[in-house]
Amino acid sequence: MSTVYIGIGSNIGNKKENFEKAIDSLHNDENIEVITVSSFYLTKPVGGPPQEDFLNGIIKIETSLDPKELFEKAKQIEIDLGRKKTLLNGPRIIDLDILIFGDKVVENEDLIIPHPRMHERLFVLKGLFEIEPELVHPVKKKTIRDLLTSIENNDANN
Repeated sequence: MSTVYIGIGSNIGNKKENFEKAIDSLHNDENIEVITVSSFYLTKPVGGPPQEDFLNGIIKIETSLDPKELFEKAKQIEIDLGRKKTLLNGPRIIDLDILIFGDKVVENEDLIIPHPRMHERLFVLKGLFEIEPELVHPVKKKTIRDLLTSIENNDANN
């Protein structure tokens, strides 16, 4: 079993309901155990066209799936909940991103783990800090606590 952290986001429709449906879909998979879910954070969109704010959070799971299988499962949940291909960084009913998958580092055309921009996103670090502050980023080799402190210090200095 691997411990995995998934970022969840929505900015279309009933965002909280979208979260509940996605989390239920993960929970209902026999290869996935949902361990905990962070608080939800309302955040401004990063990049893309003008759009509604996002509701974001973090889900901690245990899974027997490998990274590719979990990625495919996440994409299927998005489709099942009505996500359509739109503009890059455009509005979405649900977004599930694998942030950290144990200590694995994966890089191919479909999937990059750990998520390449997670250490730059305050809402990701806040959610991870809430769940697992001493989790070590497998590439940066820093704890979530240290990454969050660094980004907060940068924000304070700007």
